Amino acid sequence: MNNRSKPDSLLATLVAVGQFSLVLLGLIGLSVEFFRDNGWLKQLLSKLVSSPAGLASIPIAIVVVYFLNRWLVSASHGTTSKGDLPMYIMMAIGAYFLFNLVTSGSF
Repeated sequence: MNNRSKPDSLLATLVAVGQFSLVLLGLIGLSVEFFRDNGWLKQLLSKLVSSPAGLASIPIAIVVVYFLNRWLVSASHGTTSKGDLPMYIMMAIGAYFLFNLVTSGSF
């Protein structure tokens, strides 16, 4: 076995830990906002069920999410895929919740 790979530098490791921490904080923050009393899930479901237009928007939302997934996963003519975009969006959400946590003491 001739493995000549070198370990990551300390800076690269710290950047990776920071990115992972922001993504994890974003997931936790979204979960708290989504599932709390009178949170986003309850508000969304009440708006969808309250009108016929809301019920009709469910299939449209599914189609939009499907095409968004196809757009993010597919590579265009010799370039790499846009797979890092969701990670950077989640890092930005994590930074937002970190700011809220530091300034107000809660999400």
